[in-house]
Amino acid sequence: MPVHAPNRPVCRDCDGFPVVAITTGERHNDGSRVLLRVACRACHGTGHTLPASLLRAGR
Repeated sequence: MPVHAPNRPVCRDCDGFPVVAITTGERHNDGSRVLLRVACRACHGTGHTLPASLLRAGR
């Protein structure tokens, strides 16, 4: 049976890919690459945004 995920809008800044790994070009002593993991600032690494009706407006 298929598993249904909650119907939440995907973040428009990261298109649902909230965390990326960027190589620095350097290598560790074992030969693996040094990576920086960066999370989306708009959705804080969740990949989803809140509907506009749930956002709080005001001061």
